[in-house]
Amino acid sequence: MDTAAAPPLPPYQGIALDHVKLVRTSDDAKAAMAALLAADAIGFDTESKPTFVKGESSTGPHLIQLATDDIAYLFQVGSTPAPALAELKAILESTTTLKVGFGLSDDVKRLRNKLGIAPAQVLDLSVALRGGQRNDLGAKTAVAKFFGLHLQKSKKISTTNWATSRLTEKQILYAADDAQVALRVYRRWIADGGKVAPQKAPRASTPPATPPTPPPVAA
Repeated sequence: MDTAAAPPLPPYQGIALDHVKLVRTSDDAKAAMAALLAADAIGFDTESKPTFVKGESSTGPHLIQLATDDIAYLFQVGSTPAPALAELKAILESTTTLKVGFGLSDDVKRLRNKLGIAPAQVLDLSVALRGGQRNDLGAKTAVAKFFGLHLQKSKKISTTNWATSRLTEKQILYAADDAQVALRVYRRWIADGGKVAPQKAPRASTPPATPPTPPPVAA
């Protein structure tokens, strides 16, 4: 019986650095919004500075990645996400542009908690592509399945400080690929006959309850 291991898959070629735009100014944000909202679907992901202490809460997201078929846009989010908050809200809450990515539940929660953004039309490919399997399908498995290629995911890069104001070239490419590879997988899945289930309306944020007015004190 032949027990030889299967040959390794060829490497997935990610996005080129000159196809990544860091959104730094108000004009950058407006240009990114125009390009992203003109697309029927965009790749979507976020990165957060990792936590290493038990019980420590994440202060992310610190980076939001949105990609068209040609360009990935990276929005850095500090303690105050100006100048791009209005544009990010318009993009992510758009009901006409589909946002696709892998494992998006935490990303969506953090966006809501930190920025008050309730993303609409979000397709989590981890769930949509798993078919009859019990476990979610990750990006590496999806790239192998649809393209026959190996997607390198560096644990060392994924756990770097995403809150830094100066991202390294490796961080930029890692983050941009996370968004754009999701869009590429989505395009291939649709071309192969995949169907998107009807999207649920986003859950509206609940305003804080108004405390009851105390009864008047009798004289």
